[in-house]
Amino acid sequence: MNEQEMKKWQCRSDLALEAVEQMVGEVDEPNEEGVVYEEDRIRGLKVTCIDVAKEAVERVGKKAGRYMTLDTSSVLTHDHDQLTVAMEVFADQFSKLLAHRGIKETDTCLVIGLGNDHITPDALGPMVVDEVIVTRHLYELRPDEVDRSYREVCALAPGVMGMTGIETYDIIESLVQKVKPQFLVVVDALASRSIERVNKMIQMTDTGIAPGSGVGNKRKAIDEESLGIPVFAIGVPTVVDAVSITSDTIDLLLKHIGKSLKEEKRSYKKLVPFSTVRQTYTDDDLPSTELRQQFMGQVGVLEEEEKRQLISEVLTPNGYNLIVTPKEIDTDMEELATLISNGINRALHTNVQFS
Repeated sequence: MNEQEMKKWQCRSDLALEAVEQMVGEVDEPNEEGVVYEEDRIRGLKVTCIDVAKEAVERVGKKAGRYMTLDTSSVLTHDHDQLTVAMEVFADQFSKLLAHRGIKETDTCLVIGLGNDHITPDALGPMVVDEVIVTRHLYELRPDEVDRSYREVCALAPGVMGMTGIETYDIIESLVQKVKPQFLVVVDALASRSIERVNKMIQMTDTGIAPGSGVGNKRKAIDEESLGIPVFAIGVPTVVDAVSITSDTIDLLLKHIGKSLKEEKRSYKKLVPFSTVRQTYTDDDLPSTELRQQFMGQVGVLEEEEKRQLISEVLTPNGYNLIVTPKEIDTDMEELATLISNGINRALHTNVQFS
């Protein structure tokens, strides 16, 4: 498959980490082709930083700029202490991203919560905006009494075009022209190409956002080029498409078979019973090419993009490439919205503390 065909069949994703894995290869050594990748563990949480240079834009499929991701897998255990740690790490990383672009503590910020608050997996933006500390009205009404450790901040959830009849970009552009903030923070739900990352990762970037691009509904980009001010986007992958689920299921099935054969030393001709206990799999668990073909035929030995292309060719024309979300989405969204809103408040207002 040539590069043009790969882009055509590229599965839906808003995550730079997945784009790097797909277009550059696994991120073991991505620092050669205009992509600088750094990974760290901070207080037990995995943090990655990807810098995409201009020369790598076309190949990676992402805008030039910085993309930071925070793995929040441990947060979804509903543990208050872990949630607080994640808030602090997120706030610290977002503060570093603002500093990277030269944002000063006195700069005015406009926070925009994109999405539809009537659809749970798309309600992240409005839910975050509900908990953001806004102060612009205080600066307007009583400027002499405002604690200057609180930045001048205003926020809005503009809804979606299907509800307002207005392009979201047009609303934001009008606000920017009227309010004249020094920078913009946009929060939105994203799409992933891996079921393992849904609701388990926060992406921060200084490149702005193209709303709906991850689910094939791309709207006008909200970025510095179009608005004239720095635009920081924060998002969580809350949905995944059926192509990705099917592809991941085939991989997990093969890994389970391979792991079971190794542990039990079974003959590959025997059926492998499945356990209800959660299992952890790695690429080392994949059986040999011969066994993959024995179990799954030609599908078992296809390259990743060829497999996804085949599945897409089957599902998409029949309308079966559904966009789905986990059943725990309600509680996950509440925790993620609290995490992100508190992190934004801490990064924007130096006097904010976590209890």
